[in-house]
Amino acid sequence: MSDAHIHAPGTAAARRSPRWLTGVVLGLAGLFYAYAVWNAVAHLIGFAQSGLTGIGWVTLLFGVIFPALVFAFAYVIGRRRSIGELALVLLAGLGVAAVFWLSLLGYSVLNMQELIDVAPLS
Repeated sequence: MSDAHIHAPGTAAARRSPRWLTGVVLGLAGLFYAYAVWNAVAHLIGFAQSGLTGIGWVTLLFGVIFPALVFAFAYVIGRRRSIGELALVLLAGLGVAAVFWLSLLGYSVLNMQELIDVAPLS
């Protein structure tokens, strides 16, 4: 094989990024995903203080888990790609997590009576 064939654009060797740069991109993206998890935990704690129903626990716990699942899925998709492609996949995943979070907020506000266990007044 010639050197031109081994280092041709598009090959795995040409697209390899330094591990430290991949770590920096994953770390920065991880901070944004962790912020999404933190918001979901705060939302869950706020609702749990009023008493949650079974569907409330399932719905709000899934809101905590979902950003981590999206981060893991985005990493699996982008791990063998260039650093720019990995960053784009992580950014797209963050967009998916943000849309899910806004949907969860809207659902929890509009359907609060289904999520919170309200004792009847006597």
